[in-house]
Order: sequence, then C-alpha cells, then structure tokens
Amino acid sequence: MSSKPIIAMLWVEGPLSYLEQLCIQSFLDVGHDVVLYHYGEVQNVPAGVTLAHGNEILNRDNFIKHGRTNSLALFSDVFRYHLLTKSENTIWADTDAYCVKPFETETGHYFGWESAHHINGGVLGLPPNSPALSGLLEMTKDEFGTPEWYSDKVKANLKARADAGNPTHVGELPWGVWGPHAVTYYLQKTGEAKFAFPRDVLYPVPFEERRKIVKPRHREDAESYITNNTTSIHLYGRRMRDLLAKRNNGLPEAGGLFHSLLEKHGIDPTKAPVKARIKTAEQSK
Repeated sequence: MSSKPIIAMLWVEGPLSYLEQLCIQSFLDVGHDVVLYHYGEVQNVPAGVTLAHGNEILNRDNFIKHGRTNSLALFSDVFRYHLLTKSENTIWADTDAYCVKPFETETGHYFGWESAHHINGGVLGLPPNSPALSGLLEMTKDEFGTPEWYSDKVKANLKARADAGNPTHVGELPWGVWGPHAVTYYLQKTGEAKFAFPRDVLYPVPFEERRKIVKPRHREDAESYITNNTTSIHLYGRRMRDLLAKRNNGLPEAGGLFHSLLEKHGIDPTKAPVKARIKTAEQSK
C-alpha cells in the first residue's frame, strides 16, 4: 500500500467516461491508492482502483438531487463529509479532479480557493476532528434548513414559507449551497481557512476559461495558468462533458491540453465516450 493519502471518490452508478477515467488514472499514476465508492454497477473502471459500496459510508435508499439540474452534487457533498469523519489518511477528490502531483498534508487539511470568494470542496481533506467538518455534518442533517450565512431578509423569507407550510428544500436553493458556499463559511468560521491553498494549486484554470482546456488553439493559454505549485486541475465535469459531447463526435480535439493528458495516461476516448445528457423540460429552463 502507498504511504500517500488514499484518494476517495464517488460514482453512484453507470459507466465512467474518458474524462473520469483520466482523472482517476492520474492519481494512480502518481502513486495514490484510489477507492471509488458506488451504489450501483459501474463500468469502465481503470485497473488498480478499489471499488467499495457507498453504504459503507452512508446508507441511503434515495439521493438528494438539485431541483433544476437533477444533479447528485448535493448527495455527493453529504457523502464526502461523512466519509472524512470515518477515514484516516484520506483526501476526497471529485471525479473531475486531474492530479498533477501527489497530494501531501501534515495536518489533514487539503483544500484551496477556487475564486476570490469561495473555497471549493472538489478536493477536500479535513481531519476527522475538524470543527468545520462538524459544522458541515450538522448543517446537512436538515434538507429544509436555512444556511447560517444567509442575510436576515432571506432567512425571514424562508421562515415565512416554512410557517405557511411550504418549506424550501435544499434542492431549490442556489447551486453550491452545501458545497463551496458551506465549505467556505465553516472553514472561515472555525479559522481553518488559513490552510487553504492559493487558486493555482487546485483550481488553476478559471471556470470562465474552461473551454481553453480542450481547444488546441488555446492550449498555451490553458497551460499558462498552471504553475510549479499546481497539484490538480479542475476539469468542471458536468460542464466539460456537455462541451465534449457537442463537439467532434464527443471526442477531444487533437492538440488540445485535454487530448494531450489522455495520451499521457494511455486513455482511449473511443472506448468510454462522453454521452450527451438527456434533459427534461424542467431542466431545460
């Protein structure tokens, strides 16, 4: 077994695309052991990955979803917080986190700023006794709770809805409420934000520049964000999969940064294609 931290991920069920394969393989190739938690059957899993049923961490018969997108991000947020309380020498990584260098931590804290305002939890290491982790777990117990950081006006509006018998489910709240928004709030509240890495370490390519990761003519621009301190590149999974599915028959364009990373790790995109999401009428709004 590797002495490096274990990398834990979640893929509820279904086939991995070449994007997730790339990210998982990148951790294996730098020497991390990877545990992929799942609830249903998963296909296209890279060799060397340890598969574990999600019930080992959080026994659930249903999954919290984001109302507008039907995304499982909210459940994934809850899952990672429970996982970190039950795991030693483990760092959480979303399946769209590409590993550049091995992850190392002496305190158990491993996270970074994604923007000037938010610390992202896409890569998240917290010691089991972290006060911030305790706050995150307490918050996510109530799917109809009101976030502490909301303004008095918003809190009053949510309370009025609840008092009228129409409480607001977390799936109706803005994207990231149990993710970056909560992570940032509790890390700042407890003082653990002092451990946060600068943006270039885990989230070097800004969200608004994400298309440059796949376009050959913008490869130098994308690479210019990566520094000697970078240990991971966030690939913006849902948005990137949508972009890839619409271009070049779902395959990455040759010559782009993304394509070069696939070649580096020996991932054949034709064997695990990115498929377009099927949107409902509600999700198309």
